[in-house]
Amino acid sequence: MPPSSDTSVSTAASDQVDVRGPRFNAWVTTAVLVVVLLVSTFSTVAAGVILLLQAVSFAIGAAAGPKRSPYGRLFAAAVAPRLGPVTEREPVAPLRFAQLVGFVFAAIGVVGFATGLAAVGVVATAFALFAAILNAAFAICLGCKLYPLVARLRTA
Repeated sequence: MPPSSDTSVSTAASDQVDVRGPRFNAWVTTAVLVVVLLVSTFSTVAAGVILLLQAVSFAIGAAAGPKRSPYGRLFAAAVAPRLGPVTEREPVAPLRFAQLVGFVFAAIGVVGFATGLAAVGVVATAFALFAAILNAAFAICLGCKLYPLVARLRTA
């Protein structure tokens, strides 16, 4: 039996992440989006700025992957070392797509707050919050669930 190649093992590992990282990301995102909604009751400008920062985090996660996102780096530096060994991993591609979906909702929310359409900002933020809570509390990633459909459409 031939030995396994180190490059194939490391490549496979780089396409997977510890499932606890995205859940941590979802909890932090939930907190940020709750703050956006609370702040929007007295300042749509401040809510828009906070949501813009969250949109940047989503964009980094979508473009560079969950390990390189701000919350992914925080998880790796401050949380993961305090946890036990990784027992479950998940693929990166659906997580990146989920971050892209989050970015779209956050961007719509930022535009809503910036243009004086606070209701658009609140509704877009609420949709993103709903998805983040599902992921954080119940490990249901809506973007990840949509990913196989989108991947099939891309190849068609």
